Amino acid sequence: MSRIVTAAGRRCAGIVAAVSLYSLDHSIVHAQQSVAEQLPPVEVTRSDDQNRTRARAIGEGEAGRRRAAPDGAPNGTGSSGSGNEAAAGNGGIVGAATTVITATDIAHAPSQTLAEIIAAQVPGAQITTFYGGQIGARTSVDLRGFGAFATANTLVLVNGRRLNDIDMAQVDLSTIPLNAIERIEITRGNSGAVLYGDNAVGGVINIVTKNGVGGPPVTARIEAGFGSFNTRLGNVSAAVNSGPWSTSFYGNAVRTDGYRDNNRYSQENGVGNLNYTTPGLTAFLTVTGDNQELRLPGGRTVDPSLGVDELATSRRGTSTPFNYANQQGFGATAGFTKTLVNGVDLIVDGGVRDKKQQSAFFSSPAPVPALFTSTYVDADLTTWSITPRLSVKSLLLGMPSQVLTGVDYYDATFQQNRGAGQGLAPWHNYDLRQRTVAGYVQHTLGVAPATDISYGARVQNTNLSARDNFDPAAPFNADIGALPLGSDETQYALHLGAEHRLNDTVALFGRVARAFRTPDVDERVSSGPSFDPFFNPLPQTFQLKTQTSQDIEGGLRIRGGGLQMQSSLYLMDLANEIHFNPILFYNTNLDPTRRYGSETSVSYRINDALLVRSGMAYTRAVFREGVWAGNDVPLVSRYTASAGLTWNIWQNYLVLDATARFWSERRMDNDQAGTQKPIPANGTIDLKLSGQYERCFWSLSINNVLNALYYDYAVASTFTDGRFSAYPLPGRTYLLKAGATF
Repeated sequence: MSRIVTAAGRRCAGIVAAVSLYSLDHSIVHAQQSVAEQLPPVEVTRSDDQNRTRARAIGEGEAGRRRAAPDGAPNGTGSSGSGNEAAAGNGGIVGAATTVITATDIAHAPSQTLAEIIAAQVPGAQITTFYGGQIGARTSVDLRGFGAFATANTLVLVNGRRLNDIDMAQVDLSTIPLNAIERIEITRGNSGAVLYGDNAVGGVINIVTKNGVGGPPVTARIEAGFGSFNTRLGNVSAAVNSGPWSTSFYGNAVRTDGYRDNNRYSQENGVGNLNYTTPGLTAFLTVTGDNQELRLPGGRTVDPSLGVDELATSRRGTSTPFNYANQQGFGATAGFTKTLVNGVDLIVDGGVRDKKQQSAFFSSPAPVPALFTSTYVDADLTTWSITPRLSVKSLLLGMPSQVLTGVDYYDATFQQNRGAGQGLAPWHNYDLRQRTVAGYVQHTLGVAPATDISYGARVQNTNLSARDNFDPAAPFNADIGALPLGSDETQYALHLGAEHRLNDTVALFGRVARAFRTPDVDERVSSGPSFDPFFNPLPQTFQLKTQTSQDIEGGLRIRGGGLQMQSSLYLMDLANEIHFNPILFYNTNLDPTRRYGSETSVSYRINDALLVRSGMAYTRAVFREGVWAGNDVPLVSRYTASAGLTWNIWQNYLVLDATARFWSERRMDNDQAGTQKPIPANGTIDLKLSGQYERCFWSLSINNVLNALYYDYAVASTFTDGRFSAYPLPGRTYLLKAGATF
């Protein structure tokens, strides 16, 4: 029986494993129950303010000051277009390895999904996607080798506000319109935990969006496209400025049949802003909404003992023709930034996010409720937050100083009904509430003209109450209720970093840090053995220990002429990493684990018309104690590399962009013992031709040009050697887009 990603479904899948050959595919389907967070609030303040980016260094250099290109076709002369490894004084956390991806880099990218763009430009970033092509839904970004638990160990922010929720539903980057992004700041490693808190173990991805402030009185942009698998999309944006007031809107819609059978996908997203901006006061109100419908095709089974190889005989088929997962999201945020005195800003914002999810899973041939073979999930998660902070920029004993201190308060309620079918009384009614209160301070100090240091601490208290209102009389029930839990825990994060510029070209940096990750509610729902060795059900306990990590990292940056380079080495030791036990079907804390490796990126602008870039990484994720000591963590490739170029063939009238990615083999999910055949190494090449004439622009993207037939994700059977289920990805695809600005 395979590992199941969504924890709450693991008990049912365990029973299915004992009685049905459908078990492996059923568990893979459950891996898709996580439903993405909605498009988050867009905050607007001055570009150098902590409201949008908390991690702002003393000497914000050219890389940090880059602004987005105008809406429209890529502007080859308007950006470094480097993949933008941050140079010294880049606006990131002092001592940390940081990458900045600009709006121009995104516009140039042949890839159509944000996760693929990050993987192509950030050394060491790995992705796991189930569908590929124009469907970016459920694609996870893994920073520093966390495999199946990457989404819980990578913190995603929009304008400095966290998207990660208390459930296992991953942050779905596909819900963020690409043309709404000004830049993306990726901080690798756990130093972001002081400023942002929980989940920032492998790294932080901060997406800074455009706000329309300071632009022309009226601007608008429309775009439409079509491509493989009957894909149709439309994007629209508009902004109006009048005196101190401005308003903007970004929206997109996409429809596609998908590469696989039962893989239809539709999504609509929108975000609207109202902004007030004066020299001493800025204020904003933001409302967001999203709607997503996704059909789940399940995995393709390979079992040599039975002569089954669906990857070869029915690659695009489905074993779950009726499964689906839908979500609807809403968010509202308001706040202000007030300059109290010169150099001292008070920043206050708060908001609410609501996420509703519905999903149905059938491992029987028909979409009817039945014992062991059907599950219907209806969940609602609401999160309230307020995050006041104070930014103080001054001179301390003649040295440039910046202190950022604040309080983060989050109050989340989670309710989930789980039963055999829609309209039937549920077996489980999970009711959880989690309150988090944290205080933090981070001080960045220019101790010398060429040397910056940064140190900080965060103390966070998490209070959780959880119960399962179990109904043993519900139809088709074969389960047992979970035990209630009330917990109160305090954790802390630390950061100490330094950067020294040897000259105008070379800078050295280093850091040490501590971070933590509290178990999410889905992991708690399935904690403690699901059943005894005789398959008698046991009550869950909700109890898991908090995961902690300790990092050390050092590296160098080189920037001169058209050359930019960054290289670093890191070591990360973790305790109590959370893991799914594939034999007894419950979550547990692992023996200690370790991550270590190196990451290097290089870009070189040959001339005004031609830029080349490359990146490479060695990522090792191993169990350092216990029965699996020395074995690789599943779903982590040791070697990854990328290369790309941007060539303005004829000014902006004709531009060629090319990107290549390579990754080595990785262990399948559920193969901690390292005995199964690994997921093969592979690579892709993507091309894009684009152009702009006055206000009109167009692009033609061809992805996976060499038609590689590969898969990112596969899960090995616990009980049958050689048996596994994989999610095949599309071969060559195309997408044609055109639009205009006004």
